[in-house]
Amino acid sequence: MVFGLFSKEKSLQRTIERATNKLSQQADRWAALEKLREDGSDDALVGLCKRWNITSNNQVEDQQEKAWVVEVLTAKGPAALAPLKRYLKGAQVLSHALAVLGAVASREQVFEVVDAIIADEPPGYTRDPERRLDLIRWLSEWKTGGPDLAPRLLPYLRDFDQNVRVAAADAVADLDPTVTGGPLLDAFVRPEEESGRFRKRIAEILAAHKQPLGDRADVVAGLLTGPVAGFAVVGGTLVAR
Repeated sequence: MVFGLFSKEKSLQRTIERATNKLSQQADRWAALEKLREDGSDDALVGLCKRWNITSNNQVEDQQEKAWVVEVLTAKGPAALAPLKRYLKGAQVLSHALAVLGAVASREQVFEVVDAIIADEPPGYTRDPERRLDLIRWLSEWKTGGPDLAPRLLPYLRDFDQNVRVAAADAVADLDPTVTGGPLLDAFVRPEEESGRFRKRIAEILAAHKQPLGDRADVVAGLLTGPVAGFAVVGGTLVAR
């Protein structure tokens, strides 16, 4: 019995290795992917998820296979949730898994998973910001998040990585300005901020919402140089010249 179980685990591992070998012929990967779908166990579905971690040499084939895995796991419905959680815990590529998550999980379940990722990806320095970028970009497109998105996204306005900060600004651009305006203004006037690109994106959002600058109007005016030189403070708000 124990030997049979061990043999089955080894066979499954070999199948996962074939499904995730970017140097294999596509026919061999397809066969392995199909075998994992037929298996249907949590371990096999986690193995399917791992296909998103590699990029094969043929871009068309690569996208076909990754999209197929999304379709297969989405079709599994709630049964895909546990494998997705396991995959998302340590995966570097989150975008495909998050797309499946949004399709198979309830709003509360999505936030449970999202909050676990955020706990592992607090704002600050990281050698590889791709996980938090994937998360922020997906949240910006998730239509069910509503007002609960802002408190999860706004902290990333202080992230070490410029691309993360810009992505966070993009993600909150259309959220309630009474909630996002203050933190965006804080980020704009932060003394240590060096990214003109980030300040310009914030300026665009503040101007679009006619965000009152209050007692920081003079500070903002003094920062309108370089990439943000196309803005001016008029009547206590930012406007594009």
